[in-house]
Amino acid sequence: MTAPTSASAGAAAVDVRIEDDASPVVRLIARTLRDAAQAGHAIDALNRSAGTVAIRSHDTPQSATITFGDNGIDVSSGVPAEPDAALTVDLNARFAPTADPSGDADLAAGVLRALTPPLPGWRDAAQRFWDATRSLPGIPDVLIAVTEGPEGLEQAVLGDGSTQYLIAGAPETLAGVFSGADDLMAVLSSGALGIQGTLSQLSVMTGASWKVRFDV
Repeated sequence: MTAPTSASAGAAAVDVRIEDDASPVVRLIARTLRDAAQAGHAIDALNRSAGTVAIRSHDTPQSATITFGDNGIDVSSGVPAEPDAALTVDLNARFAPTADPSGDADLAAGVLRALTPPLPGWRDAAQRFWDATRSLPGIPDVLIAVTEGPEGLEQAVLGDGSTQYLIAGAPETLAGVFSGADDLMAVLSSGALGIQGTLSQLSVMTGASWKVRFDV
């Protein structure tokens, strides 16, 4: 296991640990749980002292296990023979369940709550995204986020320089992509997001979105 990462929310602190060379689904789950703790969301569920919950993707072989203990939470690849609860979810729909949970219903419900933290505001999410990715090789000098607000078009311009990349969408769509809650390519494929930039920039921005989504 890697060293624990603490996520604090007021007086609460939760250690979420992952394996060395953790898989994408493990990283996604761990990052989401940390976001929940930082937001003070589902703290009662995050502070359980015991229980194992299996998480399975509904359309891929990906799976992981969340294990609660006295010293925090471990997220690991695969599923034990007999978890206390099991969930089948859509990883590209913010862990929306695609089947009824099995096992301990209260434990399963608590984990589902913890895996759906509130989204930050789109401007805050864009700023955090930019802070985390602006040093990546090939990243455009300027990121422009555009949305439709109550008084018309709103935009956030981050960075300075000659190359720029524009991403447009509804406020929740932008917040989801910039926070890592949603996969950039999946949202783009759905038609909910508009972009303006080159193909090489799209490749770099996809890598940047994975960095945020999987906390790498």
